[in-house]
Amino acid sequence: MQDSFDQKKQSILDEISTNGPDNLDASPKGTIDEHCIPIINLINKHKDMVTTSSCSGRVSVFLEGVKSADSTSIVAKGNYGRWLFVTHDPKDLDNWYDSIDFTYNTTRFPTGKGTRSILYKFEAVILHVKCRDEATAQRLYILAMNNGFRESGIGNNFNVAIRISIKLDIPIGFTDADSEELRCFVNKEYLEYITLISHERFRENFKKLDQLYGAVEKMMTEESNGEAGSKKKNKYAESKEERRERMIREGLERQQAMKKLKEQQQQEVDL
Repeated sequence: MQDSFDQKKQSILDEISTNGPDNLDASPKGTIDEHCIPIINLINKHKDMVTTSSCSGRVSVFLEGVKSADSTSIVAKGNYGRWLFVTHDPKDLDNWYDSIDFTYNTTRFPTGKGTRSILYKFEAVILHVKCRDEATAQRLYILAMNNGFRESGIGNNFNVAIRISIKLDIPIGFTDADSEELRCFVNKEYLEYITLISHERFRENFKKLDQLYGAVEKMMTEESNGEAGSKKKNKYAESKEERRERMIREGLERQQAMKKLKEQQQQEVDL
């Protein structure tokens, strides 16, 4: 009978295996990021780990929601907040601003309380991995930290969040309280500039993802070799009966060797 971890892992693997355009998951994108698939498949081969969510990194342009009167939050995600643009693939990044109906005005900035900010964001790779026990979670956490994922942590039930601090978070526009007009207070040249920076962030992000893959692969290989070595030792480990028989056999061999040595010495004396 499977324990609770194995049951949970099997359920997650079943969901992953059927995920696709015709069977979306609960994430905003609905499908697993292509760049995450290799490391997801690798981690899920480990008997004590299973991935629960992932993002390979993304650029988004977000219109914040309407803030309540007593809100102290800098950005309100709910209350009609929405993405104006989002991509997880740098190939889709160039000229992203042409897909948004911006009104450009570099001399007007938000001043009223009812304005809603438009934010340009780059967010790096993040993986959530559920582990069987504390030892496994600690091992994965230390591996992530040692490979530059300094924002990582261990949550409840041995869930490890693997994160890295590669990001951009830039206000580029706003809407007024009484209008849905998307006002951009930077020019296209500036948007092209932050797009170039985002390409650099993507390259750095994918490089770290590859590094993490290599580190996890190495860890799993070392664990496998260690288990194989242990099994090999166990395979040839003596039982009590085998040890008893060996000691008797070796004792008899020593007796025979001593007897033969004495006979040789006696022959030398007789000569």
